[in-house]
Amino acid sequence: MAFVHNIAQKGFGAGTNELYDRIRPSYQPAALEHIRKALRNPGPYNIVEVGAGTGIFTRALLADPEWNKSIKELVAVEPSEGMRDAFAKSVSDDRVHLREGTFQVTGVEDSWADLVVIAQAYHWCPDYDLASAEFARVLKDNGTVVYVWNLEDRGAARWVAQVRDTIEQFESGTPQFRLNLWRQTFDTPSYKRYFESPEEHLWSYSLTATEDIVVDRASSKSYTAVLPSDQKEEVRQKLREIVKKGEDKEWIDEGSGTFYYPYQCWVIVAQKK
Repeated sequence: MAFVHNIAQKGFGAGTNELYDRIRPSYQPAALEHIRKALRNPGPYNIVEVGAGTGIFTRALLADPEWNKSIKELVAVEPSEGMRDAFAKSVSDDRVHLREGTFQVTGVEDSWADLVVIAQAYHWCPDYDLASAEFARVLKDNGTVVYVWNLEDRGAARWVAQVRDTIEQFESGTPQFRLNLWRQTFDTPSYKRYFESPEEHLWSYSLTATEDIVVDRASSKSYTAVLPSDQKEEVRQKLREIVKKGEDKEWIDEGSGTFYYPYQCWVIVAQKK
C-alpha cells in the first residue's frame, strides 16, 4: 500500500502550495482552547503534528497566547516536499522541528508526545490501523490524539452547496472528509486496543469572503489543482457565476463585494488508554 495518495502527491506538490497557504482558513480560538483543555498531561507539551502541510495549524498554535507558552517542542511531520518547503518559509520558532514522514511512519521516538494532532489531513490516511498503532507508540501515557477539519458548511447556504457540487465531480476517488471513510479508524484493532471512544465536537462560524476568495479556495483543493489549465479556468468561471447569482449570500458590504462564508470546524478527540 502506498503511504501517500497519488492525487495528494500531485495536488500538493511543488508549485501548488502558495495558493493553498494563502487561501485556506486558520483555526478558530474556541477549537484551539478545546484541544488544549482536552490534554490530560501537564504542560509544557511535546506535540507531533502529522500532515503539517504549509504550517497553517502550527502558526495558529504559535499565535495563540495560551498555546504558545504551553509548547515545549513541536515536531511537524509532512510527506510532501512542496508543502515542507512552504512550511519552512512560514514558520520560524526554535521549538518547531520539520521532518519528512507519514501517518504510519512519523520517525518520532517512543512515548515522546503529549499530543498527536492532524489538521485538515487525516482523510488522506491510507491505513487507519497502522496510523493508530503509530500514534499510540509515540504518545506518552495519558496522551491524546486530535483530528481537526475546517470545512465549508454546504447546508448553510445553497450557493455553498453549488460550489461544492461543481468541484466534487473532479474528486476522482480521492478519500474526502465528507465520505466519512476516516471513521473506520475507530473500529480498527489498534484503535480499540490503545484508545478510548472518540469524542466529537462541531462549531459553526462564518468567515469574510469575496468572489475571488471563494474561487481561489475551491481551486486550492488537490483534485482541482491537478486539472489542465483550460479545464481549471472553465471551472473557475462556473464558480464565479454561482457566487454572483447566489441570492442567499449574506452580505457584509455589498458595495465592496464582501459576504459571509459559512464554515464548520470539526474536532475529534481520542484519549490513550
